[in-house]
Amino acid sequence: MKDDIVLNLLKQVKSGEVTVEEAREALEEASITEESYAAAVEHGVFNEVKPGTIVRASISPSGDSWLVILVGLWGILWTLYWAGSLAYGLYNKWDQQLLAFNLAMTLLTVIILGIVYLKFILPDVVIVKHRRNKYITANDPQGWKDYKV
Repeated sequence: MKDDIVLNLLKQVKSGEVTVEEAREALEEASITEESYAAAVEHGVFNEVKPGTIVRASISPSGDSWLVILVGLWGILWTLYWAGSLAYGLYNKWDQQLLAFNLAMTLLTVIILGIVYLKFILPDVVIVKHRRNKYITANDPQGWKDYKV
C-alpha cells in the first residue's frame, strides 16, 4: 500500500510528531469530488474479485521487530535444551515420566515458535477462487433403463 498524505499524517499523529488538532487543521482544506468518493466506495471490500486474484493484507506487524527476533532466539535455545535433555535421558535410561516431560516441553516450545511465525512473519495472502458452474447434460429419455425387481 502506497503511503499517501493522509497515511503519513496518521503515522505522525501516532508517533506524536503532530497533534490531533494540527492534523485536523491540515485536513480542513482537503476536498474530494463526488466521483472520486463514489469510486472509493465502489472499490470497497464487498466487491466481487476475479478468480485467481491475490489479495494481500498489509496490516500485519513486521517480522523483523526486536520482540519477534528475541522470541525466535528464545524458542530455538529452549528447544535445543529440551531436545538435548531428552536425547541425554534416552541414552542414560531415565524414568519415562521425565522423558515425557522433556518431550512435551520440546513440542510446546516448537508450537509457540510456530504460532509466532504464523502471526507475525508469514504474510497474509488470500488467493480468491470461485466455484465453477456445474455442467448438467440434457435429459436423454433413451438413456433410462427400466429395472424390474
